[in-house]
Amino acid sequence: MKRKSLQGAACPVARTLDLIGDWWSLLIIRDALDGIRRFSDFQKNLDIAKNMLSARLKALVEQGIMQTVPAADGGAYKEYVLTERGKALQTVIVALSQWGGEFMYEAGETGSVMVDAQNRQPIRKLELVAADGRVLAPEDVATRLAVEH
Repeated sequence: MKRKSLQGAACPVARTLDLIGDWWSLLIIRDALDGIRRFSDFQKNLDIAKNMLSARLKALVEQGIMQTVPAADGGAYKEYVLTERGKALQTVIVALSQWGGEFMYEAGETGSVMVDAQNRQPIRKLELVAADGRVLAPEDVATRLAVEH
């Protein structure tokens, strides 16, 4: 079954999910944020079929989320690095990680946590903050059509 494209949707969540909504793409982006650059390292870390990884990486490059660059060691292989557009997804990845850490584990179950690379302490929980500094609860947020971008 072919899925419906959300590319022309008015909702930015729908458009974003159309672009990077499958779990493999988000896990590839997560790994790239952790410094993985080579096809073989993505494949080994994710335990993903090579054809599936190849298709996802190709799509991420076509969508401007990643780009290929010559291998850092001067080898014949290409490496995959995040573009600025891709790096901007870090907040999404952190939000998913924090939500999962809070709601997807049983008491006493071990999971990973994202930390500040400098001091190795967990990142403070992300919050939605209004322009005037107020922390927003779900009921404090509404959606409206924006003027042209």
